[in-house]
Amino acid sequence: MNRILSLSLLLTPVLLATACARASEEAESSPATATASAVEATAGATIDRELPLAIVHKTASCGCCGVWADHLKAAGFAVKIRDTDDLHPVKQRLGVPAGKASCHTAEIGGYVVEGHIPASDIKRLLKERPTARGLVLPGMPAGSPGMEMPDGHVQPYTVELVLADGSTQPFAQHGQGG
Repeated sequence: MNRILSLSLLLTPVLLATACARASEEAESSPATATASAVEATAGATIDRELPLAIVHKTASCGCCGVWADHLKAAGFAVKIRDTDDLHPVKQRLGVPAGKASCHTAEIGGYVVEGHIPASDIKRLLKERPTARGLVLPGMPAGSPGMEMPDGHVQPYTVELVLADGSTQPFAQHGQGG
């Protein structure tokens, strides 16, 4: 079991970097399509003044993070992007628990939002206002916002609520069987 955990801890950063690089390369290989979809998401979206600003911390080269930011815009959030070369200090400052990281971190309404979390879950968090640090979705599940699959497949995944003490509990289930 410890070998599996160790291997998982070693491979997660590699897999995250590979997926982000792949999304970025796909966007670069078809710039007209990538630009058009980003413009549609932004132009077609109406900012909901009731929703707080979403500050998204990401690396400049990560394409899937930009797609997730477009998902937020389409859901009515105003989004401010902050590109950085080192996300670790941001994650540490906001209290992202060890082993629960993803490729981007957002600050929304006083909460940390880590990873490819659906906007509907963020809106639920903001409505319910639990005493918590925020939401996390470790890794980059296939079919989550920003990680959509061409065939529409959604890998089962669980969005977790990070409690004030840093522990987590399930918040929402998505995907097949979720």
